[in-house]
Amino acid sequence: MRAGEVDLDAFGTYDALVEGFQWDIPERLNIAAEVFDRWGQDRGRVALYVERGDGRRDVWSYWELTRLSKRYANYLLGLGIERGDRVALVLDQGAELAAMHLGIYSIGAIALPMSHLYGPDTYRHILQDSQAKAIVVSPGQAGTIRSIRPDLPSLVTMVVNGEPEDGEQALGDASNESTQCEPVPTLSNEPALLVYTSGSSGHPKGALHAHRIIEGYLLTFRLFFNLHFDESTVFYTPSDWAWVGGLLDILLPALVLGYPVVADERRFTAERSFEVMGRNGVTHAFLTPTALKMMAQVSSAKTRFDLDLRVIASGGESVADELHGWAGQELNAVVNEFYGLTEVNHLIGGCEALGSGRPGWMGLPYPGRIVAVLDEAGEQVSDGEVGEVAVRPGDPTQMIEYWGKPDATAARVRHGWIMTGDQAVRDAEGYIRYLGRDDDMVSSAGYRIGPAEVEECLLRHPAVSEVGVIPAPDKARGEVVKAVIVLAKGFQPSGDLTTELQQQVKTQLAAYKYPRIVEFVEELPKTTTGKVNRKQLAAQARASRA
Repeated sequence: MRAGEVDLDAFGTYDALVEGFQWDIPERLNIAAEVFDRWGQDRGRVALYVERGDGRRDVWSYWELTRLSKRYANYLLGLGIERGDRVALVLDQGAELAAMHLGIYSIGAIALPMSHLYGPDTYRHILQDSQAKAIVVSPGQAGTIRSIRPDLPSLVTMVVNGEPEDGEQALGDASNESTQCEPVPTLSNEPALLVYTSGSSGHPKGALHAHRIIEGYLLTFRLFFNLHFDESTVFYTPSDWAWVGGLLDILLPALVLGYPVVADERRFTAERSFEVMGRNGVTHAFLTPTALKMMAQVSSAKTRFDLDLRVIASGGESVADELHGWAGQELNAVVNEFYGLTEVNHLIGGCEALGSGRPGWMGLPYPGRIVAVLDEAGEQVSDGEVGEVAVRPGDPTQMIEYWGKPDATAARVRHGWIMTGDQAVRDAEGYIRYLGRDDDMVSSAGYRIGPAEVEECLLRHPAVSEVGVIPAPDKARGEVVKAVIVLAKGFQPSGDLTTELQQQVKTQLAAYKYPRIVEFVEELPKTTTGKVNRKQLAAQARASRA
């Protein structure tokens, strides 16, 4: 039986579900067909509520979304997009982005989502590395893509969701295409999605996923949303659909299961999220711990916004006990935590409905996953001891590879396990608590930020001679980026220089990657090979706070 069809109530307990569950991945699977075949003819079933930037609200049925997706599929075929080609997407949450994803999958091409928050350097790297053949872009980001397009010889086609310039296409022209287009019968292990994720060294790497990934999400999606959905169920997240938190934790599973998703063209604020949830009757939401912290500062949310929120799924870092209490007392909602990586996801989590949730802990390994906490030799640590979270290969959410990086792909596996790079402890009952990264990554407000690319960006400024980027603790965001800088000769520390350096990272890399803390020092600790020793730098920073 397919993961989305398993009768979870029949197992009675979480242990019974883990014991009795087995994957049933069909040989052929196409994500778009999973939506089209189940719901594509349903004119009355709502697929999307779209909150527009100008205050309007659009409602899209599954029938309408399917027709738009098939028009986009034919449009892409007419532009010369073939099976296996990468199509980059920089679009607002909304029908166009959802339909474009389904259109790309349906023709066997590979969707490459990218965030509005990226700067030209990040866009350039991803588009060059992926050899994307086409990009579909919002008007607000079109100028940035135009500025780097001469550096992108593989980018044959640029489609603008607005007014195109010479040599570009208009997405609106797709309205003339036929709504007849059957999804190609892709193999379940055939590539469908390329998601770039930051690492502790170098630029972001592309995690290539297959169509089978949707099977890996359907079961856990139902678990961390407490099993039961009905005719009133509505899903929402303010998280960008360019990342797994928005795309795979909400949008695609909800569409495959046939429930409405709320899309919002505007950026997240706590007040805005409450307004959107209240206006659209949201019952189930994915909210990062940072978003929850910000929303908990809004007074009288339950009465002010007429909420019907029942379950909140959260991941990226631990949710504090007081936030669990606030959600229950103020929102009448339960919080289920879960854990995973872009490379292999939904490994551990809680389900309050089956009694497997525990505030402050990631939870128990999900059904179908073999998860352990290991030492450096690949042996399981004793209960209560610190080790690295690892999972056995074979999960359908496991990436095919890092795009074009076989060495990096192979390095993920040690001792027969996929190593996550995350430190944790396990208790006698099998619950696992997240402790932090064992590398130099910064985990901030749900974003994972690699220090190397921030350092590289800062070093391009003439005032910067050396720089080390490390995480710094922050009550609201968990961690923030801190840059420790040795200035070049002739430059002096100043507030203006700090702002200039921060702005350089904001505009060239991404707004969420800029160093919120900048410290100027005379020298930086080095490794034996002469590199900046980030671990020692971070240890010095911790000692100074003690």
